[in-house]
Amino acid sequence: MTEPPARRRSRRASELRLLAVALLLLLGIGLFAALAEEVREKESMGIDELVLRALRDPHDAARLRGGAWVQHAAVDVTSLGSHAVVILVLAAAVVFLLLVRKPASALLMLLAGAGGIWWNGVLKHLFQRARPTVVPHLVAVDSASFPSGHALLSAAVYLSIAVLLARVVRGRLLKVYVIGVGTLLTLLIGFTRLLLGVHYPTDVLAGWLAGGLWALLCGSVAVLLDRRGAVEAPEPEPEIRAARREE
Repeated sequence: MTEPPARRRSRRASELRLLAVALLLLLGIGLFAALAEEVREKESMGIDELVLRALRDPHDAARLRGGAWVQHAAVDVTSLGSHAVVILVLAAAVVFLLLVRKPASALLMLLAGAGGIWWNGVLKHLFQRARPTVVPHLVAVDSASFPSGHALLSAAVYLSIAVLLARVVRGRLLKVYVIGVGTLLTLLIGFTRLLLGVHYPTDVLAGWLAGGLWALLCGSVAVLLDRRGAVEAPEPEPEIRAARREE
């Protein structure tokens, strides 16, 4: 039996999307590997230290440019990337999916979040980079520096939550909003680690890359599982539902 043209076009578009995701994953892995090699060889130290110094008062390295309120805001925002807050947000998102009767999606989200936390621990153990000493730390830290755990956790967990929640909310605007909030939180949390002097820029970039790759992988797995009927299908757009009622 000849495949209908509409189904053939849909299948080709889906294959192209998967190819694009695969290429993005390979590109991201290559960038992370290049960044990690620079860190091992200490080739990035000059620009790393320059950026950290540029964020401080030139007359007092213990003070941020912009005044005390910037430091207070940075401390508040950076806490959103801590293990405790990330786990609470993840738990809230999982419960939300259970309440809207999406148990398979809830399980996938739980695994995505837990995997992101595990991935962070593995990379920290592998590299063991010392924390910056070029400027005073404005918060206490005691773990390795590369990659930034806050940047990685926020990217891996918040972006995974955003991608998976975007599958269940209705309307393109809401989907864009959910993913936009996850992206904004990820960027802000990573930047606060530089303001507080506890990470080099290369630590934060590596954290964003590793976490973003994890979120992209989780989103791709959700699409593949959806095709097999293993997770709940995304909510159709309002105009699609209206067209179906008219048929």
